[in-house]
Amino acid sequence: MKTSLFAAVAVASCTLSASASIVASWSMTTAIPAATTGSNYTYGAADAGDVTAGTSLSAVHALTATTWSTPAGNGSQYSFSSNSWSVGDYYQIAVSTSGFSDIYLSWDQTRSSTGPSSFRVDMSTDGTNFSTILASYTVIQAGLAGTNTLAWSVVNGVQSAFTTTIASIAGADNQSSLTFRFVNLSTVATGGTNRIDNIIVSSGPIPAPGALALLGLAGLSARRRR
Repeated sequence: MKTSLFAAVAVASCTLSASASIVASWSMTTAIPAATTGSNYTYGAADAGDVTAGTSLSAVHALTATTWSTPAGNGSQYSFSSNSWSVGDYYQIAVSTSGFSDIYLSWDQTRSSTGPSSFRVDMSTDGTNFSTILASYTVIQAGLAGTNTLAWSVVNGVQSAFTTTIASIAGADNQSSLTFRFVNLSTVATGGTNRIDNIIVSSGPIPAPGALALLGLAGLSARRRR
């Protein structure tokens, strides 16, 4: 039984390594200090991937009363969360894709019952001029009655229903500086929250959450270089 399991994992590892390379990923490994407020917050560099130096995850809000926090992630200890959302507020990641091609972007996102439910994704190669690469997507409420009832937690594992992926992004290959913004389109109550987790920039198709949990990001080091 153990031999068969090891063989299955080994085969899966080879398949995943051949299909994708993690450029940078954020799984929110550290907690934000309690009662952290302000109109913006910089969470920090990617915690895994081939390129972590110079990367950044941050967020910008219009309201200075915003509270930043790290509740349970999607199958991980922490996520990046906040309240006081206005239209145009955003999460942002910055990364270099120099030497990488076929760029994919994947992330997990959820909200409270009164949190923002509609976002778009913008991209920039200079940090100033942005173009929209995903006009809109819907954020599922965690714990909603009926389908997709599982809330994010440390113990339940990654719930793939909360994952969104953009494949083979035009203009994202081999960029010394690349910025993605997840921009809120919703008008919501001040107390409504939204959280993001497991942000992955990859070269090639992104592995399924279950495979990542089994093998770990360290096993996906094969690079798809030009």
